[in-house]
Amino acid sequence: MENKDKIKIAITISCLAVVSILLASKFRKQRKRKQNIGSCYLKSEAKPQHKFKLVLANNSYSPFKHLKLDDDSSSDLHPYESEIKALLEKPELDFEFCNRSMDMDMTDTYVWIDDESKLKELVQVLSKETVFAVDTEQHSLRSFLGFTALIQISTIKEDYLVDTIAVHDFMGILCPVFANPNICKVFHGADNDVIWLQRDFHIYVVNLFDTAKACDVLSKPQRSLAYLLETYCGVTTNKLYQREDWRQRPLPLDMIEYARMDAHYLLYIAECLVSELKLYKTENSASLDDKLDFVFEANRRSNALCLQLFTKELEASPGQSAASSIISRHVNEYGNSKNDTRFQDLVRRLCSWRDLMARMHDESLKYVLSDNAIVALAEKTPLTTTDICTTISQADIDTDSLNSNSTPRIPSSVVLSHLDDFTYLLQHQTNNPDDIFQLVLKKHLGPHGSCPLSLYNYGLLSKSNTKVSKKLVSKNGYNKFSKKVARKASRELFVQKFSCKSPVYHNCRIYANDGRLLCYCDKRKLEWYLQRDLAKIIEENPPAIMLLFEPKGRPEDEGNDFYIQSKKNICVGCGEGNHYLRYRIIPSCYRIHFPEHLKSHRSHDIVLVCVDCHEKAHSAAEKYKKKVASEFGIPLFVHKVVDSNEELDDSGCGTSVMKLADGGVSPLELRTAAMALLRHGPRMPAKRCEELKEVVKKYYGGREITEEDLQKALLVGMSPHEKRRLQKKKGLTFNNHSSNNTWLSSKKDGKETHEAKKDCVMDLDVDSEVSMFATCSSKLSLLGHGPHGKQVVDFLLKEHGEDGIREFCQRWRQVFVEAIHPRFLPGGWDVTHSGRREFGDFSVYNPANKTSSSTVAEG
Repeated sequence: MENKDKIKIAITISCLAVVSILLASKFRKQRKRKQNIGSCYLKSEAKPQHKFKLVLANNSYSPFKHLKLDDDSSSDLHPYESEIKALLEKPELDFEFCNRSMDMDMTDTYVWIDDESKLKELVQVLSKETVFAVDTEQHSLRSFLGFTALIQISTIKEDYLVDTIAVHDFMGILCPVFANPNICKVFHGADNDVIWLQRDFHIYVVNLFDTAKACDVLSKPQRSLAYLLETYCGVTTNKLYQREDWRQRPLPLDMIEYARMDAHYLLYIAECLVSELKLYKTENSASLDDKLDFVFEANRRSNALCLQLFTKELEASPGQSAASSIISRHVNEYGNSKNDTRFQDLVRRLCSWRDLMARMHDESLKYVLSDNAIVALAEKTPLTTTDICTTISQADIDTDSLNSNSTPRIPSSVVLSHLDDFTYLLQHQTNNPDDIFQLVLKKHLGPHGSCPLSLYNYGLLSKSNTKVSKKLVSKNGYNKFSKKVARKASRELFVQKFSCKSPVYHNCRIYANDGRLLCYCDKRKLEWYLQRDLAKIIEENPPAIMLLFEPKGRPEDEGNDFYIQSKKNICVGCGEGNHYLRYRIIPSCYRIHFPEHLKSHRSHDIVLVCVDCHEKAHSAAEKYKKKVASEFGIPLFVHKVVDSNEELDDSGCGTSVMKLADGGVSPLELRTAAMALLRHGPRMPAKRCEELKEVVKKYYGGREITEEDLQKALLVGMSPHEKRRLQKKKGLTFNNHSSNNTWLSSKKDGKETHEAKKDCVMDLDVDSEVSMFATCSSKLSLLGHGPHGKQVVDFLLKEHGEDGIREFCQRWRQVFVEAIHPRFLPGGWDVTHSGRREFGDFSVYNPANKTSSSTVAEG
């Protein structure tokens, strides 16, 4: 009996011990879970980029600083601008990309670069090459700005895969090789690769050949790398690998093979494309520039990409642009019924929080919180953490409606780690984004913050780097200082985008067969004569040719020596030489309708001006256009829209017309007013709303307008791309019935409805006859380059003949001179330049040549 009692006691003790262990374990888990509430996931989840010691582009609101080659250079300029511009003017074309008989099989051997010593060995190899191929793989989902995870480099003999995560801090070793203008780097679609390399490593590409640009010049049916691989190499590739996580190490074999393939065949493809470029010629001769050097053009377009500079997208407050986009889409989808202030305020707060949290944790906006989740939270305003998670998950699953087997997705790690933030965001009242910024910053990155500091988010602590700093933003918006900064940034962007990327004047010379100088011109005009055996080269540098025939006329015969003067590549107004763009003194809306022999000397009225002088000249020209419209009684813009309640007459037009004195409405002004009223009408001050309505009413003849009228007004001046987007979204179709008429047609059962035909746009010609011009016509641009210009030219020719056109041109030259007071005009430039000339036997402007050319084209 005693033994049995002892056994029972032992069993009882054992059971109690097991229960105690289980309870203790459960208690520890609960305690750990409680401790983790409010604790950032980054404290336990490692991210590859957090190992980087050198981060050039952090997630702060400060602008990106580019490489400075010397202390005197500006970080806003391209450090290798002079080298790139030299290549734009005279590219290196005398090398081969590879041997066309090379073995195209991709072997299993390649070199993996994952430490500093191997990277230095790669630099030594590449320094001895004249050309090598490059491709990059990016990761963007779990990074705010994204980062380069792999670089593939291929020479004729070997493939190299650079593990940029392992050697990130040493990538600067590659800078001299990529910046060497004597080594050509072959990319495909390098638009993004160029700026990504700048962003991550301060690597600037100099001397680039882009196979995608070569495809554009050759007018290939497709320009994708997959198409080129299949066409020239008989290789198929799966581009879905682009979306794979390129951070993982080691990389799977199939991803390695895909990465190698993108660079391995590029040299061979480039060689094939260059061979085609050398053989490529146009079918018909229509102008002096028709037979240009296509290899040169492909190189010029490729190297122009190298001048791009990486910039951060900065905004006045975190998430401002995203919030505006979400609100606009929501209002367009549901109408003004969903346009309530509470909803918009919540969207702005959530977007501001998302932007800040994405920067702090180095995550993409898409990963942190989707746009659909923001809309769902702002509409439902859930109160508990469970409801918040359910709302986010359901919003994300609703976006994937094509997948019927989808399961609710778990909110991101950022949301789960900081669920308590949503209590403040959804329940408290605040309209100041700066309040959210200060609160989030103090809570998560302050002295006792929940989130770890890193090189990516450290810059957020500096108020001087923050666009929402009170130093830059006043109670009424931007102060004078921030407006000045914004204007400067806008100007620099305009200069970078639109200024000439290479010298305009090459100052090549053409001599007559008796040795007398005829003119200065560019290289393409010289090549035109040489390709037709009409001239011979007499000097190489600078280029000069002598004609092998007697020219019809000479500069002195025309009473003007403008064409025998060399021209400087500077602004004719102030002498600025760092940037300039072409300016047409006589607006194109008139000149395109001149007789051919009066516009052949177009170079006299195309001059170089800087951005500031361009602004002055353009403003003066727009004012003078209005004066011309008033003087000739020909309106600049569309005048009258038929009332939808007004029946069409037998000719298809309405009966009411508008007098010329009533003036017109600029398509740009009309469209801007209509868009503002549709998007923000209910929230606008009453006075401003009435001002915009008057603009639209003026277009519709003064009658009251409806929301449908505003929608139709948006079509005025709309680009073809925007029309296609609207057509796809709203189911509208734009049919061109003639060169001057376009109808907005609503498709129903494949037929146009009668209502659509009533909405034609009316205009008046010189004789006050009613004629229809479409708001969507490509001939009717935002600047009035439509019927106005043709009507003015026709009137001048009819009333005054060609002398009227010449006097008209002189008036425009005088407007230009009075606007900017040019001090650097080329020698021989004259306001009274006649433009009169005779055409030689070989001139493309000779009527006989035009007749023969058209006959050949028809044949």
